[in-house]
Amino acid sequence: MHKLSFVFVFIITTIYSWAQSADSLLLANYKPTSIYKTPNANITKAAFPVIDMHSHDYVKTQKDVDDLVKLMDKMNVQKTIILTYTTGKNFDSAVEKYSHYPKRFELWCGFDYTGYEKPGWQKHAVEELERCYKKGAKGVGELGDKGEGELYSKPTPGKGLHIDDVQMKPLLEKCAELHMPISIHVAEDEWMYEKPDSTNDGLMNASTWHVDMNKPNKLDHDALIKSLENAVHDNPKTIFIACHLANTCSNLQQLGNLLDKYPNLYADIAARFAEIAPVPRYAAAFITKYQGRLVYGTDNDPDELMYLTTFRILESADEHFYERDMFNYHWALYGLNLPKEVLKKLYRKNAEKIMNYK
Repeated sequence: MHKLSFVFVFIITTIYSWAQSADSLLLANYKPTSIYKTPNANITKAAFPVIDMHSHDYVKTQKDVDDLVKLMDKMNVQKTIILTYTTGKNFDSAVEKYSHYPKRFELWCGFDYTGYEKPGWQKHAVEELERCYKKGAKGVGELGDKGEGELYSKPTPGKGLHIDDVQMKPLLEKCAELHMPISIHVAEDEWMYEKPDSTNDGLMNASTWHVDMNKPNKLDHDALIKSLENAVHDNPKTIFIACHLANTCSNLQQLGNLLDKYPNLYADIAARFAEIAPVPRYAAAFITKYQGRLVYGTDNDPDELMYLTTFRILESADEHFYERDMFNYHWALYGLNLPKEVLKKLYRKNAEKIMNYK
C-alpha cells in the first residue's frame, strides 16, 4: 500500500511538472504576476460623478437594488441606465423594481417584434414603444446584431432584420419623435472573426465569442458597421449609441470616421476596457479626440472590483498590471491617464447631453 502511494505521488508530481513546462503550458493556465514595482494609483472611487450608460437588469430583489445604490454611492456613480431589452409585462416589472430610486436609474426598453414575419407588424411595435415610453422608458436598447439580425429584444427577437432594414424605419422615426436614443451592439471585435488558433492575439476570448461566418446571408464585421452607418445616415434626427466602441477596438479610426460624419452618433466604452488598456497611448488619443461623443458604461454585473478596475484604466498612469477576475485575456493592462476635462465628459457630461436631447 505504501509503495502504491509513492507511485501515485510520483505520477501526479510528474504530470504537474510536465503541465508547467514552457513547451506544454496551456494559455488558459498562463496567469503571470507582474514583477514590476511601478506606482499604483490606488483609486477608491471615480474622480468625478459618473453616469453608467450601459448596464442591465442584473439585480433580482428590492434588497439587491438597495445594495446596488449603496455601492453606487461608494463608487461615485450618480445614475445607471438599465438596458432591459424588454417590452410588455417584463418591462413593466423592471420599472417597478427600480421605482424607489427614480433619480438613480433610467430604464430603456426593447422593440416588440411580435409577428414581424407578416406585413404591418410595425403598427403594434410602435404602439408598444409608445406604451413603454409612457411607462417610463427613456430610450431603446440594447439592440444587438452579430450578423443574422436583431437578437437581444425580448420576448421576440427580430432575426433577419438589420438596423438599416426598411421595415425598421417607422420604429427609428418614432424614437426620434419621442426623443428616445437607441443603444445598439453591432458585430464583435476583430479577434472573434479570426481563427481561434495560436496566431490569434486575443485567443481566450476569441475562442469563447468566436463568430461563425459559415452561414448563408450572414453579415461580416464591416457589413454590420455599414448597416449601422446606413441607419444613422437615414435617420438624422435619431440618436444612436454604438455599444462597445462599435466593436472596432483593433481599428478605432473605423469608428472615428463615422463620428466625423454623423453628429447623431455616439459610442459607449462598455466592456471594452481590456481591449483598449493594452494600447494606452493609442486609446487615450482616440478618446481625447472624440471626447464629446463617447460615454462611460460597464455592461458587467456590478461590484466594487468591476468599477474600480474601469476607473483605474481610465484615470491612472499605472503600468503593466493584470486583472484576471474580470478579463479573460493574457494581456497586461495600462492606465490611459485621461485629462480631467475628458473624464468629466466621458463620465457624465456627454450622457446628460444624450438624455436631454430635444
